[in-house]
Amino acid sequence: MEKTLLWLIFFTLGWPLTDGSEMEQDFMWHLRKVPRVVSDRTFHLTSPTFQAEAKMVLKKVCGIECQKELPAPSLSDLEDSLSYETVFENGTRTLTRVKVQGLVLEPTPNTTARGASARRKRQVYGTDSRFSILDKRFLTNFPFNTAVKLSTGCSGVLVSPKHVLTAAHCVHDGKDYVKGSRKLRVGLLKMRNKGGGKKRRGSRRSRREANGDDQREGSKENLKETAKAGRRRKNSAGGQRGTEGGPSFQWTRVKNTHIPKGWATGGRGAAALDYDYALLELKRAHKKKYMDLGISPALRKLPGGMIHFSGFDQDRADQLVYRFCSVSEESNDLLYQYCDAQPGSTGSGVYLRLKEPDKHWKRKIIAVYSGHQWVDVQGEQKDYNVAVRITPLKYAQLCLWIRGEDADCTHG
Repeated sequence: MEKTLLWLIFFTLGWPLTDGSEMEQDFMWHLRKVPRVVSDRTFHLTSPTFQAEAKMVLKKVCGIECQKELPAPSLSDLEDSLSYETVFENGTRTLTRVKVQGLVLEPTPNTTARGASARRKRQVYGTDSRFSILDKRFLTNFPFNTAVKLSTGCSGVLVSPKHVLTAAHCVHDGKDYVKGSRKLRVGLLKMRNKGGGKKRRGSRRSRREANGDDQREGSKENLKETAKAGRRRKNSAGGQRGTEGGPSFQWTRVKNTHIPKGWATGGRGAAALDYDYALLELKRAHKKKYMDLGISPALRKLPGGMIHFSGFDQDRADQLVYRFCSVSEESNDLLYQYCDAQPGSTGSGVYLRLKEPDKHWKRKIIAVYSGHQWVDVQGEQKDYNVAVRITPLKYAQLCLWIRGEDADCTHG
């Protein structure tokens, strides 16, 4: 029954849902010209201390009502927020100032739109509507195989053969880099055969012993120490092994991390939730199918008003958890929704499935799940689960990080 339900969800949720007010062809990826973000100057900074905690520490969030009051940011404000820090695996750090080209500033301030009615509860709202992806046919195939786990306890999504998109607070709290992020690792899903790995290691050891390679003083003690060391390495990998025959992770080191200055303020002002995203470059390329980036469409352009994302919620150890839900509110930079989620899922890639101009269906990442936030709405505090939208400017910045200075990132 569970498998049948999952098949239905997997194949039916991608189709557009209409209420007659819009034509089906509106639910498409439309090519649009985007501004260009280019590097200007790079400065060396002092090395971070890597002492922060990997959790959201924002004391006050400019919510839906607050954003209506804000004036449109100036070009210099945008260039300052889109400038970025890069921290390298050896602990060194740089700041790159950027210039924005081809941007037409809108005279209107931030606006918001309303979607589904709100529910005033916390991270899981009423009946838990999350689905654990346990079937290997789904877990190792697109789109679920694009979900990754960070050694700091968050989730992320593969967006190129060497890049992972995640939430900035998973590696930086706005003032400093989090503990463990200097040796940050990313876990890619893989399926472990029942007992296969241990048997192979054991058989090689048996052959060595049979050939006399292990006939040295204290060999039994050495074997015990080797086993203990192996357990320590396993526990330090940033995640537990899955159940026998279930998923486990292939851990890969991160070469460098990019974070926008709008988030990494270094204590000189509050970190802005609008910039809670980061890009990790892996030391080694993977061979899995990844998910392309897309520009977040307006709420009315979301099929059924729905979004989707998968991550590694901490209350379901090492299980990949998928969910979908309606967006309740939107602003220029944020999606406010009530997708059931728990800590560990932050950093997940929020995606849609729309039609390309050539009529084939394609999933793209349009936001990063940031987590639970209290925001001011009509003078009252309301709680939402919030995702940071990929706007045209953020798309241009991420394209610069992924493809380099000479890439053609003018259309998204």
